[in-house]
Amino acid sequence: MHKVTFYPLGNADCSLIELDNGKNFLFDYSHCRDESDDNDLRIDLKNSILEKMEDKEKDFFDVVTFTHADDDHIKGFSDIFYLEHSSKYQDEDRLKINELWVPASVIIEKDLENDAEILQKEARYRLKNKSNIKIFSRPSMLKDWFKNNGLDINEYKELMIDAGQIVPNFNYTDDSIEIFVHSPFAKREEDELIDRNLCSIVVQITFMSSKEYTRVILSADTPHENWKEIVEITRGKDREEKLSWDIFKIPHHCSYKSLSDEKGDKKTEPIEEVQWLFNQGQEKCTIISTSKVIEDEDSDQPPHYQAKNFYKEIATDKDGEFIVTMEHPKPSKPEPLEIEIDETGTTILKRNLGAVGVLTSRPAPRAGD
Repeated sequence: MHKVTFYPLGNADCSLIELDNGKNFLFDYSHCRDESDDNDLRIDLKNSILEKMEDKEKDFFDVVTFTHADDDHIKGFSDIFYLEHSSKYQDEDRLKINELWVPASVIIEKDLENDAEILQKEARYRLKNKSNIKIFSRPSMLKDWFKNNGLDINEYKELMIDAGQIVPNFNYTDDSIEIFVHSPFAKREEDELIDRNLCSIVVQITFMSSKEYTRVILSADTPHENWKEIVEITRGKDREEKLSWDIFKIPHHCSYKSLSDEKGDKKTEPIEEVQWLFNQGQEKCTIISTSKVIEDEDSDQPPHYQAKNFYKEIATDKDGEFIVTMEHPKPSKPEPLEIEIDETGTTILKRNLGAVGVLTSRPAPRAGD
């Protein structure tokens, strides 16, 4: 079976995908825990990931994706990964990245600092050397960067993936998955000022088990304006199935801005296209907020309880679950949210307090395509 794990990091992201053929994907990595604060309940992400890969007897990920270059998606990545561009990041205990996936904004953005600057150097180095990288955007959007670096863009087109495409080299036959790209849209790169949230990677991953399909949407800090465009384009091309989902990792740590420009009083009312998107959830679906504990009080910064109330309503209507990573299995002791995927659908692993074994939630019955 496949497994997807979401880590309790507060308002930050890291998702691990383990395929039943042994391949491993990491989407984002942000080590946020304050080691000097005993009251910080966020997981020690670095040690958790290192221990996981040690148990697998692997020193590499098949794919590491950084959906965009904000701290809450990349913080501390340069402390754990083996990076090709500099010997400074090449000690033997680091994890290798067989293939790096980044949006075009990581290549062309200006004035980056800290881990964002390091990620840019790594991505540019790999791109120039055609070394184990995929850039998510249409090639023409990078033409000025290639020209300024004395490179022929036509020699690099196979490394580029645009929205509306299926990522090559991963398929149902070999890996039992298909990865469809929804964002970034190439035209987002045309403006001189780049908004990372509009340029972040959004994908639908479809897992196949015994010819039954489970669909997961992984979003980043996607605002409602971008969702509107994604829905309009996808429906306009009669590809509504690419927005069907059983698991939805909601954007921007449960911010109302991913639903609408109006927060609302008790509940955020989404724009029409976002409402349609969440109506595509299947029965017994799971909605995941990678965020802090969500209090029932107003706040300027996410998570917003008004957005939570919308998502909870969707989950309830579909006999599903709305889960906050810092509240799972309980706010006083958050643990990684592990979801197994097989021919019966999704199963959330629930650990007994003080017990070694696991209990599982009721799996969702699946219907094949």
